[in-house]
Amino acid sequence: MTEPKVVASRYANSVDRRRLWQAAIKWPMYAVAVMPVLLAAGWRLGQALPVRFDQLLLFLLAAVLLLAWENLANDVFDADTGVDADGKPHSVVNLTGRRDRVAGLANGCLLLGLALMALVAWRSSPAVLALVLACCGLGYLYQGPPFRLGYRGLGEPLCWLAFGPLATAAGLLALAPAGASGVPWRIALALGSGPALATTLVLFCSHFHQVDEDAAHGKRSPVVHLGTAAASGLVPWFVAGCLALQWAPVLLGQWPLTALLGVIGLPPARQLIALLQRHHGEPGRISGSKFLALRFQALNGLGLALGLALGRFTG
Repeated sequence: MTEPKVVASRYANSVDRRRLWQAAIKWPMYAVAVMPVLLAAGWRLGQALPVRFDQLLLFLLAAVLLLAWENLANDVFDADTGVDADGKPHSVVNLTGRRDRVAGLANGCLLLGLALMALVAWRSSPAVLALVLACCGLGYLYQGPPFRLGYRGLGEPLCWLAFGPLATAAGLLALAPAGASGVPWRIALALGSGPALATTLVLFCSHFHQVDEDAAHGKRSPVVHLGTAAASGLVPWFVAGCLALQWAPVLLGQWPLTALLGVIGLPPARQLIALLQRHHGEPGRISGSKFLALRFQALNGLGLALGLALGRFTG
């Protein structure tokens, strides 16, 4: 296979190269990896249940490594289809020109992340590793050959499943006392559904600025299917759905009022809605929309986790 050229060489000064590498690393994106177990920790603290903080730290590190695998592997898979050839100078494959080394690094992150998750599972429940493997399988189905379900517009439901009930259930089991029996599906579904919808919004918003490139290479994302105008009209529904799924347990008396702290994510959500409503068809002006979605996801999830933890002091 022909190696891609080094796109970074087009940029002569170090400031531009540094900016591209910052975009390639995508460090804000790791908020989506750590959120399920932070929510699990907040829920257990709010219920006055013990939290195994050593397990929490191991799970966080493993989750970051596994998301690094997914990000790097997606760059490799997109390089194979050519979808990133011109429109994504911050692809790690484009920046380095070494598909083989990026693939090797991705596989290394996967193996190390799974090894840490295996340790977490050994110290808690075997179901933890099974649930995480299911999440990784969904991640591969998203971009990996021959499936490439993301190219068929199915990335968003896969994202919700992986970062919602599956990852949240794994986090709940990892923090529980060793030998806990049964997967806590009911709690995981209630706890993870809303925040996972916010995570799904991040993926949804990542398509807006690259509609032409995606369509040209056969990547039929939801935004390509709907068009940018109709797709931008769905963004308020993502936000409303996320908050509704978090507020319903409060209204039903299942969660404390402090769980409403998730509303601290509303300001970036409002900015995101306004930006896409006004400029949905202007790629240059909306390239940062996914980072507004990330800010909403991170603040909303952290607010909910903190609110659930504080519930034990207000009940």
